[in-house]
Amino acid sequence: MILETLKSNRPFNYFLFLVTGALFWINSFRFPSPYNYFDGENGSMLFSPVYKITARVPLIQVVIAFALVLMLAFVIQQINSRFALIKSRTKLPIVIYIIIVGGFTTMHTLHPVYFGGIFLLLAINSLFSVFNNPKPQIGFFNSGFFIAIGSLFYFNLLIVLPAFLIAVNILRRERKISEYFILIIGLIIPMIFALSYAFYTGQLNDTFITIQKNILTPVNLFMRNYPLQGFMALLIFMTVIGSVKLIRQYDSRKVSNRKYFTVLFVIFIFSVLSFTFVPATSLEMLVISALPLTFLISNLFVSIESGFWRELLFILFLATAVLMQFADKLTPVG
Repeated sequence: MILETLKSNRPFNYFLFLVTGALFWINSFRFPSPYNYFDGENGSMLFSPVYKITARVPLIQVVIAFALVLMLAFVIQQINSRFALIKSRTKLPIVIYIIIVGGFTTMHTLHPVYFGGIFLLLAINSLFSVFNNPKPQIGFFNSGFFIAIGSLFYFNLLIVLPAFLIAVNILRRERKISEYFILIIGLIIPMIFALSYAFYTGQLNDTFITIQKNILTPVNLFMRNYPLQGFMALLIFMTVIGSVKLIRQYDSRKVSNRKYFTVLFVIFIFSVLSFTFVPATSLEMLVISALPLTFLISNLFVSIESGFWRELLFILFLATAVLMQFADKLTPVG
């Protein structure tokens, strides 16, 4: 049984996860191509040097993207292990994230969102550490700091900042106004250094133009991409039944666990809202939305009692992602 094998805690599964990811990326390894950036999308302060180094070698861009996806998956697993988000000991979140992003074939090459995702996970890890912590200042500061660094790669990562401010109310029993300020200070400091560097190097005006383009440039990679819409419909379906399952488990879970999932849900909501309120946001934001979603879907697969339905849903999930390797090339993206 596929799911039973993948959700076990055996060290050998790390090899299976690597093979799974490589199989999803095999077409990109064979026929590497760069991402079709809109003007300014690859011009962020920290991503631009990476892009300039790799621009002429698409294969390197694909390899770096693949490595970053694996890194994201393993950081997700570390957060799951540290904060016990899923009751049973399992490495399932790793393969769930790999499969989700594996279905987004357009994203199988270098994009700043992957770097942003790494720093978002580091921010979430720091944020969760403040629960019942008598000295939460470092956690709040680091959360803001990591979001800022991530946004210097992928500017629209800032869309999740309000979720982190809301999380202060969720995670802290007795909120202090200073905790909000510490988080904001952590965010501002890297921004000040970045803008100061841009000023002294004569790039300040170009930096603001790039930021404007990354917010206001209208992009839509979903329209007429019916395979992608179908894959997203399946993810939405699993999100709904996963949420229902989690609500039913609510009373049996630890207080910390409830709060962590609530924070993840708020982060997910803000990432989804970006599709409506930020014109430049498109397919790449799904890489961010998939981060909190991975925990929910992993919990769903662990929680379904019926082995038959559990395996059937997972096979459908896996098969749809595999189909995306071929089907989305039959439909024009516009």
